[in-house]
Amino acid sequence: MNKVLLFNPRSANNTFRIPNSILNIAASIEGKYDWVIVDGNRETDPQQTILNYLATGEFKYLGFSVMPGPQLRQAIPIAKTVKQQYKNTTMVWGGYFPSNHARVVLDSGYVDFIINGPGDNCFPRLLDALENFQPYEFLKNLIYKANGQIVKNAKEDLIDQDSLPPLPYHRLDRFYPIEKYLGKTYLGEKTFAYHSSIGCPFTCSFCAVVPIYEARWKAKSANNVYQDIKYIKDKWGADSIEFHDNNFFVSEKRAVEFSRLMKDENMVWWGMARIDTMSKYSDESLRTIRAAGCKCIFFGAESGNDEVLAQMDKGGTQTGAQILAFAERLKKFDIIPEYSFVLGTPAETPEKVNAQIDFDIDFIKKIKAVNPKTEIVMYTYSPVPTEGSELYEQVIAGGFKFPEKLEDWVSPAWENFDLRKNPLTPWLTPEMIDKIRNFETVLNGYYPTVTDIRMNSLKRRAIRFLAGVRYKINVFDYPYEIKLLHRLWRYRQPEIQGF
Repeated sequence: MNKVLLFNPRSANNTFRIPNSILNIAASIEGKYDWVIVDGNRETDPQQTILNYLATGEFKYLGFSVMPGPQLRQAIPIAKTVKQQYKNTTMVWGGYFPSNHARVVLDSGYVDFIINGPGDNCFPRLLDALENFQPYEFLKNLIYKANGQIVKNAKEDLIDQDSLPPLPYHRLDRFYPIEKYLGKTYLGEKTFAYHSSIGCPFTCSFCAVVPIYEARWKAKSANNVYQDIKYIKDKWGADSIEFHDNNFFVSEKRAVEFSRLMKDENMVWWGMARIDTMSKYSDESLRTIRAAGCKCIFFGAESGNDEVLAQMDKGGTQTGAQILAFAERLKKFDIIPEYSFVLGTPAETPEKVNAQIDFDIDFIKKIKAVNPKTEIVMYTYSPVPTEGSELYEQVIAGGFKFPEKLEDWVSPAWENFDLRKNPLTPWLTPEMIDKIRNFETVLNGYYPTVTDIRMNSLKRRAIRFLAGVRYKINVFDYPYEIKLLHRLWRYRQPEIQGF
């Protein structure tokens, strides 16, 4: 009775992606402990599947990978049910949510341990300690509760990613055929999700990654990434890649080396980057990256206002002028920049908050003017617990509080909070939120996202015509006619649905 059940809660309604995080944990215990994976994205009733496994009496440990947002909707009630029915099981949570909200998770009473960051070493060592009745108090990356107090052990140095064991795709394929994970997207017919690095070397005060990785970044070598991709392509027919790294393009040398390896593979791919990093790339590097199939790159523009960028502590050299210039520069390489903006950061007065929103609405229109192909992804600022940052202190001073009970996170309001759609922040009035959402609706009408593969050219022309007058004369209030078409045509929003 020491088998391990690894659970990946549902994160999307339609798109299935290989559960890389939980598969990484499976790799760490491969050959040491027998394990199974339950993928909530692929199960009609994942709770019953989990209970069926536990009913065999063979499973002692459960590992949940939990990101903020939709995954909580399954993770919380299933974890509670499991602990009620199988009290002697040991439940371990990993992922951004438990790492950043350790107290509320452990106070729930049904989560025993939290892996704070990478679990490649911590998880198997914790199992060894529990199996052999040995102490775990000095295991790095572990959070637990002792005598009513939350204990956070020291953080581990990031592991050399090339030293990690390969992901056991062949075993995942036995539970859920890999082909089902290779879905049709804007990038291709069989898109493959992959992580080539962990962490990020920057300290943006609004980012949930910062408290976990503390400005650290480690990546697989270009050749190892290429070999993994080639394996999936040759064995299962993948034709495109989503790199879900927090920052794929940290190293120009690695990105170019990978691109040179990929140039004859005829695969399309997408990744995430920083504008102030990639703006330093040479033209030759950008051409090489595009020639290798890179079609679109996601950038955290966040704001065109230099004061707001400083408030967010972007940690680099990014400016509004640079954001604008780089969007224009990418036109000649035929790479689509996907810019995210975070509107509604706290300010001293409501007038200043409103002025910041107006500034960025105008700035987004300037970006569209210099490069209409730029994809714009809009979020409303949602606080993350980067304690000690100036922005976080402003948030707390403004009266914002996170839920004190784990169950409260599954309410519709807090789920939308994690999707940065309903901020629940005291400094944002309903009128301000309406202004942001209405502009987003008109913008998405006049410039429908290219990533929505269900929108044909006729629909695009129709909705663009409908939104055109509003967009050009800055009339964004009550765009009901555009919302109706979005609803009828099930318009895809990249910020919450991906590709």
